[in-house]
Amino acid sequence: MTGRPKLVLSSASPRRLALLEQIGLRPDALLPASIDEEPLRFERPRALAERLAVEKAQASRTVGIQDEALRDAFYLAADTVVALGRRILPKAETLEDAEECLGLLSGRAHRVYTAVSMITPSGKQRSRVVESRVRFKHLSHREMESYLASREWEGKAGGYAIQGIAGSFIVRLVGSYTAVVGLPLYETHNLLTGEGLQVHEGWRNPLEGVS
Repeated sequence: MTGRPKLVLSSASPRRLALLEQIGLRPDALLPASIDEEPLRFERPRALAERLAVEKAQASRTVGIQDEALRDAFYLAADTVVALGRRILPKAETLEDAEECLGLLSGRAHRVYTAVSMITPSGKQRSRVVESRVRFKHLSHREMESYLASREWEGKAGGYAIQGIAGSFIVRLVGSYTAVVGLPLYETHNLLTGEGLQVHEGWRNPLEGVS
């Protein structure tokens, strides 16, 4: 392997891309992985999040290594699961999904499990799971109706996006905000730097013309 190792994000999520860019990392390629995200029988939320993140990274790498330019890259994937106890809430694809999720979350605390998985250029797999606890306010009928009309919930685990309108529903958050958004930055940074990717090089942007 020569030159700077490349980074492939195994996702098309604009949220995850923006979070990586927040810490000075711009992936060399986006290779979203298409996998079956249906939970296994009796699978717990934490285990599901980790399994899906690992499978996404593996699926992306299987495609990426066919390209010589990406053969020796780092492959990074993540998955977020929202749960009430052991009950896994869906990624809302329909209005009915979102309405059910909001009804279950209203006035209650839930847990968000976000796993990040990385495959190094040598093929080593590493992963971390971050658990956050979130409490929603009691949502009025008007609030639920308006949020559903916004369609912000589309494709979101648990039917909401904390970085959007739903941020106003959050009474309490214990854990990692960036994990709830979709990518735990502390753990991601540590995984990458621990395997030699020079994350800090992206921070070197001295101001010019300032006296």
